[in-house]
Amino acid sequence: MQVQALTERLISYETDSAEGIRACAGFIKGWLEARDVEVKDGTHNELPVLAATVGAEAGPTVVLHGHLDVVPGFPEQYAPRVDGDRLFGRGAYDMKGGLAAMMCAVRDIAEQNAVRVHFVCVSDEEADTLDARGSDYLVERGYVGDFAITGEPTDLHIGIQSKGVLALRITVSGKSAHGSTPWLGDNAVLKAIDVFRQISAMPFARESSELFDRPSISLGRVMGGDAFNKVPDCCVIDVDIRYLPGQDPQRILSDVKAIPDSEVEVVVHRDPAVVDRDNPFVTTLGEVLAGEHSGPEALSVGRDGASDIVSFLDAGVPGVEFGPVGAGHHGPEEWVSLASLERYRGVLVDFVNAIPSRIESTPHLRIA
Repeated sequence: MQVQALTERLISYETDSAEGIRACAGFIKGWLEARDVEVKDGTHNELPVLAATVGAEAGPTVVLHGHLDVVPGFPEQYAPRVDGDRLFGRGAYDMKGGLAAMMCAVRDIAEQNAVRVHFVCVSDEEADTLDARGSDYLVERGYVGDFAITGEPTDLHIGIQSKGVLALRITVSGKSAHGSTPWLGDNAVLKAIDVFRQISAMPFARESSELFDRPSISLGRVMGGDAFNKVPDCCVIDVDIRYLPGQDPQRILSDVKAIPDSEVEVVVHRDPAVVDRDNPFVTTLGEVLAGEHSGPEALSVGRDGASDIVSFLDAGVPGVEFGPVGAGHHGPEEWVSLASLERYRGVLVDFVNAIPSRIESTPHLRIA
């Protein structure tokens, strides 16, 4: 019940705005400090970042990583509602439910003295910016370790891979003319749609990998035209390409840039996330999860979405995406399973408590 109440409180903050983000971060800090967990707070790109360290002063170190920001939602989505096992609300699944369970887990493991645990929370995971992110800021300040878990939604599966992100802004040029004589012009909007179709038909779009059927290519925005009676001479489209581990983003970018009458700008680029499924921390998490879940399929999955776990991977910290059960993230009916939140909390606690015995039985395991 405590995880549910905490999730509902987090959902109530409209964290698609800077004001709501700051208020929510203040609540998280206060909640943890009221439970004797000291929290360090700071700002990055004018948004709050939070960090707390509990447990051992040295030894094996785990990072529990979450974000409190959400994509924009409807006003009613910030009023959480429960229907059976489902808790509905903006961010319930991505990832305020997982964040609440992590907060409770941090309190649960604060008194153990065998494993050092960093809890970190950022406010810009959903932002479409090229600037260094809050997660990079925390990594630079030493919040790293031997293994990281980011609480992105995975339905209680362990995400050992995720697609990379290549978000492009493409400006397509045409020729203006009067709307009554469109044959005298060259409609940039129609050309832009054709550019998107050409990208979707490129060879990389038909490739697959061990954990993914194919890349995903989405047309997110179309901006063109300034009058109903004028053939538009310029159109800008935003294309979201999620490419597979092993694919070359520079080759994809080069092929897109070769399309005539278009200029291409990279808005966001994130590498794919890949961690070895035989990593001892991954297998330990899998063994703990097997007691709470079922089936070997839970041990290794690929996620179509991307996350800030790459900030830790780039710093040499192996990590996975692992979060509760739900559906509808970024949509109008987003929900998280209440039962899975309690299970998720328990798995995190049991995982941390299982690490010392795994180290003793794995002499070659490197500890930072």
